[in-house]
Amino acid sequence: MFKKILVANRGEIAMRVIRTCKEMGIKTVAVYSTADKDSLPVRFADEAVCIGPPISKLSYLSIPNIMAAAEITNADAIHPGYGFLSENEEFSRVCQKNGVKFIGALPEQIAGMGDKATAKATMIEAGVPCIPGSKGLLKDVADAKITAKEIKYPIILKATAGGGGKGMRIVWKEEDVEAAWDSARQEAGAAFGNDGIYMEKYIEEPRHIEIQIAGDQYGNACHMSERDCSIQRRHQKLVEETPSPFMTDELREKMGQAAIKAAKAVKYEGVGTVEFLVDKNRDFYFMEMNTRIQVEHTITEEVIDFDLIKEQILIAAGKPISGKNYYPHMHAIQCRINAEDPYTDFRPSPGKITDYHCPGGHGVRIDSHVYSGYTIPPNYDSMIAKLIVVAQTREEAILKMKRALDEYIIEGVKTTIPFHQKLMANEDFNKGNFTTKFMETFDF
Repeated sequence: MFKKILVANRGEIAMRVIRTCKEMGIKTVAVYSTADKDSLPVRFADEAVCIGPPISKLSYLSIPNIMAAAEITNADAIHPGYGFLSENEEFSRVCQKNGVKFIGALPEQIAGMGDKATAKATMIEAGVPCIPGSKGLLKDVADAKITAKEIKYPIILKATAGGGGKGMRIVWKEEDVEAAWDSARQEAGAAFGNDGIYMEKYIEEPRHIEIQIAGDQYGNACHMSERDCSIQRRHQKLVEETPSPFMTDELREKMGQAAIKAAKAVKYEGVGTVEFLVDKNRDFYFMEMNTRIQVEHTITEEVIDFDLIKEQILIAAGKPISGKNYYPHMHAIQCRINAEDPYTDFRPSPGKITDYHCPGGHGVRIDSHVYSGYTIPPNYDSMIAKLIVVAQTREEAILKMKRALDEYIIEGVKTTIPFHQKLMANEDFNKGNFTTKFMETFDF
């Protein structure tokens, strides 16, 4: 087992990893930018090393700085959390070369799943259902028009190196292809340094349902059931729950087996997620594979009573997984609490928290790194906490979430708590009647 793990991240996920390491008797190292010098991970880790200024590329995205911190602290493993370098092929490879265990996927697995066109080809070969689309990257706009005619409109253009909705355009008719092609390529090139574009059939009335998976160094793989992430804004998730209110036992089994096929196709090592789009007929299609821990891993932990961070560490240390599949026996919901003003189009609201009181009680969990007096820097993602509830049924979980949101007090900055309160009172949400388009018509 590892003696010391460096956590190459910040905020709540850094705290999350540090907690599990402490429970496993493993020493921890927090790295931080100057903007995060007063953060809780710095306070609670065994050691802390400043790796640069607030700008991410000079601190949390600086591989040399992080590796230097690992060297001076004698860390024998690095946990990248999510975001930043968690799915960076080069970072995984540098760790390998320097004899430091990267607690995540191998470089070739990150590369294979990070490129969307390559990932889709791999899944088709493995027999995982995929959305009809182009065979690899499109050559030019003429190729795009020909392919669109074959798979029929509406279609969606996607950046091969994409994420967060960037480089993505929906096209409903042929005369709009050229403009969409030009803008998607331009945005993809600026965001990712790669303007490669591929095409898929656009799925109407879709749900975003993902399957948690784990694989070890010995070729074993299992799934840990689903999460419904359909409540999202501009392709950014806001609320997640498990089990999905749209799920049936038959669909869960089919999607779980498809996710295991996906994991075995790339000999996946670690904890990851296979994401699917599910249409109104409950036909499902592979979307992407995330080779890291997810923000929403918490709700899976709550309904199967399982520490996924611990599982990541054990797999990285060479321990085999049990190989059995896990199914939810309760219902969990997670609300992402962001420092944003929902009344002004979710504008970020950094600043000092003047008063902070988090909810408690049976079945309530808070994953956060903030406290009264903490200053939220403007340099990073606006998420400041995750509020998770677990109950016997979905109806009870919604009621518990309403109560917890009412108790949650954060003053000094604007937060998304009022949005979540209104969502929990929404009739369609309560009935489980929603798709990824829900936020387009949600009146807030």
